[in-house]
Amino acid sequence: MISILIVGNGNVATHLHKAFLKADNVVVNKISSRNLVEIPKADITIIAVSDDAIAEVSSKIKNSFVVHTSGSFALTDLKNTNNKGVFYMLQTFSKDKKVNFSQIPFCLEAENKNDYKLLETVAKSIGKKIYNINSNQRKALHVAAVFVNNFTNHLYTIGNDICEENKVPFEILQPLIEETALKIKKLSPEKAQTGPAIRNDEQTIEKHLLLLNKTQQEIYKILTKSIQNGN
Repeated sequence: MISILIVGNGNVATHLHKAFLKADNVVVNKISSRNLVEIPKADITIIAVSDDAIAEVSSKIKNSFVVHTSGSFALTDLKNTNNKGVFYMLQTFSKDKKVNFSQIPFCLEAENKNDYKLLETVAKSIGKKIYNINSNQRKALHVAAVFVNNFTNHLYTIGNDICEENKVPFEILQPLIEETALKIKKLSPEKAQTGPAIRNDEQTIEKHLLLLNKTQQEIYKILTKSIQNGN
């Protein structure tokens, strides 16, 4: 059995703990990052805390192999004295929303082959999509994820605000949102692009701008220009 210690109480730590409890070949323990007086020994210690706390928390852990779950921090940002690695899952996590780990990409990194194989075994105990990704590649993935997830969700918020202001149910847009996400499984995002910007439909664009507040207009103009310029 592979022993795992999870440090943290946030969304990632909570979901990982629940998933590992159901795995056959691992035994898992979880502690708070605020309770580092007596740290249990483990084959892998997974630090699932906020990015700003990674250095401080890792510096207090003497276990043989310590990894973090951050997309934007490098392997070298860990400050433990023993072996280091990264166990990054490219997904959005909320405590009250179940996740299917079999569909989540695991982006792994380690300092040596044996540690990487250990990470791979642990990842396969709860997931299926395993990728060997270095720190620079992971940073790029994290930025890309911000665009396709965080920024996109903010655009949903703007869309919802516009609907509420005009007394239109936001749910009318949900089939469109789902179809857009499904479409890019078969087409590249560039080929899937539709709308007034890609058609250079200036009259429609001007009509849209009249409906928006100043901040919304700025976002609309930036995105329209980016679509029309092909970047």
